[in-house]
Amino acid sequence: MDTEFWHHKWREGDIAFHEGAPNALLQAHFSRLDVPAGGRIFLPLCGKTRDIAWLLERGYQVVGAELSQLAIEQLFSELGLAPRVEETGSLIHYSAAGIDIFVGDIFDLQRDTLGPVQAVYDRAAMVALPPDTRRRYSTHLVDITSAAPQFLITFNYDQSLIDGPPFSIPQEELERHYGAIYQMTELAREPVTGGLKGQVEAVELAWQLIARLHPE
Repeated sequence: MDTEFWHHKWREGDIAFHEGAPNALLQAHFSRLDVPAGGRIFLPLCGKTRDIAWLLERGYQVVGAELSQLAIEQLFSELGLAPRVEETGSLIHYSAAGIDIFVGDIFDLQRDTLGPVQAVYDRAAMVALPPDTRRRYSTHLVDITSAAPQFLITFNYDQSLIDGPPFSIPQEELERHYGAIYQMTELAREPVTGGLKGQVEAVELAWQLIARLHPE
């Protein structure tokens, strides 16, 4: 799976992964992170998720990273915002009041470019990446966000029955990626209505990750 896989998805409008409404687990449980009013929240591989509008409406600032420029052009159009667009190294920076999105390879996004964030909301990044990329991604995310608290969405299902993305990520793998840095708490789990991709039974889970006082 390479970058062209995702560019093709957006060009063809093959975006079944895009939810038409804010994520239900986000709405029900995000407050558990206790992000201060006006806090800046990072959404990796954000696409044009409706979750961004939901967060903005509640007074949070949003900063995102996304591979597809087309997705971000659609995002700002749907938000009714005219962004300022400028190059930042190898990335393209779209910005408007309360929102910054960096378009390009997330591994090119560095801490000083991202700026400080009070939380990470990862609904579509970890589950979109193949196993051989997830370790690199999790390490990079912890670094550029200075181990900010995370609200993480994952799926559990029989991976042998269908191909990802989204991929099934068991708790044991999350512990390998994040257990030494974060205290992990499962907040909720809900069955995926109609099955994942309409094909297999699956469960969607919400996790709270809070940095340990003394990382292992």
